[in-house]
Amino acid sequence: MTSETIRIGTRSSALALWQAEFVQNQLNDLGYATEIVPISSEGDLNLTQPIYQMGLAGVFTKTLDAALLTKRIDIAVHSMKDVPTQLAEGIIPYAVLQRGDHRDVLVLNPKKEQSLKIGTGSLRRKAQWLRKNPNYQVENLRGNLQRRIQKLEESSWEGAIFAQAGLERMNMDGHQLVNLDYMIPAPAQGALFIVGLKEQLEKFKGVTTLNHSDTELCTRVERDFLKTLEGGCSSPVGAYAFVDKDTLCFKGGLYSLNGQEAIEVEREIPMTQAAQIGYDFAQEIRNNGGIELLKAIQDEKDH
Repeated sequence: MTSETIRIGTRSSALALWQAEFVQNQLNDLGYATEIVPISSEGDLNLTQPIYQMGLAGVFTKTLDAALLTKRIDIAVHSMKDVPTQLAEGIIPYAVLQRGDHRDVLVLNPKKEQSLKIGTGSLRRKAQWLRKNPNYQVENLRGNLQRRIQKLEESSWEGAIFAQAGLERMNMDGHQLVNLDYMIPAPAQGALFIVGLKEQLEKFKGVTTLNHSDTELCTRVERDFLKTLEGGCSSPVGAYAFVDKDTLCFKGGLYSLNGQEAIEVEREIPMTQAAQIGYDFAQEIRNNGGIELLKAIQDEKDH
């Protein structure tokens, strides 16, 4: 056990700080001294431009990467769904914590608007919503959780789509909610991810005891699926895996931006065969029209 204080890097939003404090409490329980170091990210600072137009994977994580590499912090805590599938050189996973709620929910506007408009900044959510509700208009919604709720309340929209896990962590699930169980969530949605320097792993090995093996496996499968489809967090790709006894259950999908095209896969696989299935299922989608759909998505985003 290191006797040094572990400096925990985090984004500066209220939700990110909650996540860092959640990790801090677990490390304190293990006997470690800790300190939280908040750092603003480009993704937090640029609140008007849609994420997919910001042109860089890891828009929420690269400032924390830089802080790790310059040893300003010792570990970084992320919402795993925000982390690029390819980590920066020299940075490795330390732990994936047990996943919270994975679902997307529609938070209804308290003014009970009926405008056929909803808000989200996610292409994946937009595509799946329009697939089921093609007569709606989807407005861009960015910012931290509190700011997005405020924007919803000030808008004429019927509602906005959020991750249930974030609402629960911020005790903001008192709004009227509609569970969007038909939506396949973002890969690793609801899971917290701790990363650190490869060269420091031995020094901070105690952090790895926070790892939850089932969540680690499921999120790895989901992220392998995403990586093989060449999608960052700005692509309309959903993936969700969970363990049921000796079986890994998986569903994933790739969607056109307007939601009218969808290529999905849903399977149950013995745990003994689970290691490669994220790659395998993504290849199945690529071979089933996915390559052409990915090109069409990119062409549409470029115009």
